[in-house]
Amino acid sequence: MENTMGRNKDIFIRPATLEDAQKLLDIYGYYVENTAITYEYDVPALEEFQNRMQHIMNTYPYLVALVEDQIVGYAYASQFHPKAAYGWNAEMTIYLDHDQCGNGVGRKLYTLLEQILKEQGIVKAVALITPPGKNAEESVYPSMHFHEKMGYQLAGCMRNSGYKFDKWFDTITMDKQIGIASSPMTVIKPFESIRKKFFEET
Repeated sequence: MENTMGRNKDIFIRPATLEDAQKLLDIYGYYVENTAITYEYDVPALEEFQNRMQHIMNTYPYLVALVEDQIVGYAYASQFHPKAAYGWNAEMTIYLDHDQCGNGVGRKLYTLLEQILKEQGIVKAVALITPPGKNAEESVYPSMHFHEKMGYQLAGCMRNSGYKFDKWFDTITMDKQIGIASSPMTVIKPFESIRKKFFEET
């Protein structure tokens, strides 16, 4: 795979494969066990994680970032809501190796992810975020500021909506319009149908 849009010096972006699942699960597991960035309590089994990946990849982009041939993070889009009228929105998700935050990997992943989603016909990108609370370290919950820098705007806040580690956390919604809201709208294109516009097969 070769993707010049995904390169920034030593950062390389490519589509994820199911063979990447264990490394991605290792990255995700840290956040499950140590933070409320995800509200999941238990690290999923590898097979379950692969099933989730496959379900997402049937329609949406699922990207991994590599530095010196090592996976250091991943990002994907998924269905925002099952009701049909929400079909032109996509929920954004990103996880970086906890030692890799702040080095440009997240920006590169999100920039390419948004470009692909726009080509698919997605109009709005939506992120559900755990903000830092009174007793939470800002450095542990940087997602709100990351999304602000990426052009996302605060759309709402659900107070005391997630209970983990014997504490309550808020959930904020941030969104960004990445496509044109027009009428009539066309059906969303699956990622595989436009993949070659962003990635060259080698």
